[in-house]
Amino acid sequence: MHYPDIDPIIFSLGPLAVRWYGLSYLAGFAVVWWLGRLRAKTHPGAWSQENISDLVFYGAIGAVLGGRVGYVLFYNFDVFLGDPLYLVRMWEGGMSFHGGLLGVVVGIWLFARKTSRRLIDVMDFLAPLTPVGLGFGRLANFINGELPGRVTDSGFGMIYPCDAVAALNPMCIGQWEQVARHPSPLYQAFSEGLLLFVVLWLVSAKPKPAGFVAGMFLTLYGSFRFSTEFFRSPDAHIGFIAFEWLTMGQLLSLPMLIAGIVLLLWSRGQSLAKAPAANT
Repeated sequence: MHYPDIDPIIFSLGPLAVRWYGLSYLAGFAVVWWLGRLRAKTHPGAWSQENISDLVFYGAIGAVLGGRVGYVLFYNFDVFLGDPLYLVRMWEGGMSFHGGLLGVVVGIWLFARKTSRRLIDVMDFLAPLTPVGLGFGRLANFINGELPGRVTDSGFGMIYPCDAVAALNPMCIGQWEQVARHPSPLYQAFSEGLLLFVVLWLVSAKPKPAGFVAGMFLTLYGSFRFSTEFFRSPDAHIGFIAFEWLTMGQLLSLPMLIAGIVLLLWSRGQSLAKAPAANT
């Protein structure tokens, strides 16, 4: 299969350009807000509509700022040292989930303080909603031709255009590369997005001990991300971190996996989570 070469710009009006990447973030936040309203109905009196809007706002700001800062620090710190303004040129691409997660944690911590809630309760509420945004983001990666996977001869492989694999294959001749690669963003959209969402939504349908749902999110995401990284090409300017197979994404996922397991063990000694009454 040939990669469907899609223009990353949906349409433009003069200097203003509407991109699929930006639209994916807006769509993700909108669906998270809608699902949050549905989830609030399973917690009668605990979450007001204003709470949901505020939570999504804090989470969105944390995700965008943390995602950008994390990408620059984890993946392109040398570029930042030579050009500090690179940090704010987000239209050039480059977001890190792990940085975004840290940003979200900071954002919801501020929200928890504002509404007099425990951080762990807010994390449990938000965890089943988060995969939706991850899935939209991975679809945007695919549309942009980003993160092409490793070379494969399987039926799932796609032949990418040369400009999409320039950093991985400088010898690409003509318009298209001559080998097929795993469409790794689609694998991650399925595992980190759809599959993770379905599992967490079902798990959280009934009351669980405090920390259990958040622990499941960290454990499953860490496992899915670690596994799908074997199909994704390591960043060309970083390569493998160790053992000729460990990537930066896998390295950053290990603390998540460990934290998730610890949180699951901790939750075994907790009572069923009960959120405080809505504080608007």
